[in-house]
Amino acid sequence: MRLADGPGVECEIEIAATPERVWKVVSDIATSTRYSPELREVEWLDGADGPAVGACFTGRNHNEHLGEWRTVSRVSAMEEARLFTWEVVRQSDRDGQALAIWTYSLEPTADGTRLRHGMRIGPGRGPLNDFVEKYPEREEQIVDGRLGLLRAGIEATLAGVKAEAEA
Repeated sequence: MRLADGPGVECEIEIAATPERVWKVVSDIATSTRYSPELREVEWLDGADGPAVGACFTGRNHNEHLGEWRTVSRVSAMEEARLFTWEVVRQSDRDGQALAIWTYSLEPTADGTRLRHGMRIGPGRGPLNDFVEKYPEREEQIVDGRLGLLRAGIEATLAGVKAEAEA
């Protein structure tokens, strides 16, 4: 997979809880800090105190291979108990193109909720682009490796959300 392909990853899990209960867990931006192997802390920005389209939050991330970095994200779509999407953007250009797009989508099932969580890299230019430019002959390996780490993080987060929503 190449960056120009808009690579991404999505995983899903069945949760024995109503979409409304699962929504309360996934719409809390601090949830991922409890389960993600990368995301360490989050905080709403500019007086926001909860999810709303256009609201921004900051995140502090850490990965043993990539080190530590901070992000700014803006909520780009939200439909209670159905969809929560945020875009990672440049701190200096919060209205610019997304460096990555993250989504939770919820679907009612006979036994509860099917929760999908995923992300797509781009379309904006992020740090991964710089790394690939430094090692262009390894682009597919770099992208596949990053997607593998993201998949593991998404799966860990989904397992945590399931446990919390079903408790």
